[in-house]
Amino acid sequence: MSLSRGWTTKFLAVVRYEILWNIRKKKFLGMLVVALALTTLSLAGGHIVSAITGEPVQSNPDFVINSNVGLGGFGFFLFAIVTVMNTISAEFESGTIVSLLAKPLSRTTVFFGKLFAAFLTLLVTYSFLMTYMTIGGFVVYGSQNNLHLVPLSLLGALFSTLIWIAIVLFFATLFRSSLIAALGPFGIWLGTNIIGSILGVLAGQGWILTYIPGSGNTGSVGGPPAVGVAISTGTDSIGPNLINYILHPSWEVTYFKIRGITPGQPLWEPLYSEPLSTVISTSIAVALVYFITFVAISWFVFRRAQVTE
Repeated sequence: MSLSRGWTTKFLAVVRYEILWNIRKKKFLGMLVVALALTTLSLAGGHIVSAITGEPVQSNPDFVINSNVGLGGFGFFLFAIVTVMNTISAEFESGTIVSLLAKPLSRTTVFFGKLFAAFLTLLVTYSFLMTYMTIGGFVVYGSQNNLHLVPLSLLGALFSTLIWIAIVLFFATLFRSSLIAALGPFGIWLGTNIIGSILGVLAGQGWILTYIPGSGNTGSVGGPPAVGVAISTGTDSIGPNLINYILHPSWEVTYFKIRGITPGQPLWEPLYSEPLSTVISTSIAVALVYFITFVAISWFVFRRAQVTE
């Protein structure tokens, strides 16, 4: 029991050290400012469109549960970068890793303490965002439906971001460079989005993207694209898909590719269909596999990293 308490005390000390470091560097404050800016832009979208078109802002009772914390795929990626880009690498770059590891702390305790601190930072930030989006949704778009499902949006946002956190952490521990920790995952994010649009829409092979972090493949319910309800299979959409499943458990997602512009022929060719429950279980499994794999590799590399004065 004493050994367990001793490890817990050391673990919490690392968590406290990391959170205080983030506060001193104004990292957490910066995250909140960026979060407010992105969610405010999301809330103001209706008014921006109204100012351009002259149409009045329509009430939207589903705005909050469809907001995906007001961030979306790029927002999740950006927050992962900001949260852990220099969590490990900055210790090596500044040399503070020497004094940190000189303390009676195992590298495992240091690694997972820092990872848990990143999770807490995200949890606080996203909880604040959801509260802000809920209040803003009432003010801008009127009374909101199904607010009891808002925690699912928060859970999905955490899942979506933790995948990118694991990938950023991998680059940070492997190369010990904050710059590479940012540029490496950005290349992956950019590449998957560009390749996704080509494979999914033109080649009809978007199913591959279901197993890659990000937006994934795109299908629809109730008709072809632009007619039916769009559904993304990727890890970025875990929250919205969970909410849709609670509200519409019988939904079937159909995937299409462009047939070609031929007179008298439909533009979209259906490929295959699957239940929304399968989409959700697959995206959650993909998220867990990527997170566990990249965290395990990062932990292995960190434990064996050479530290010099």
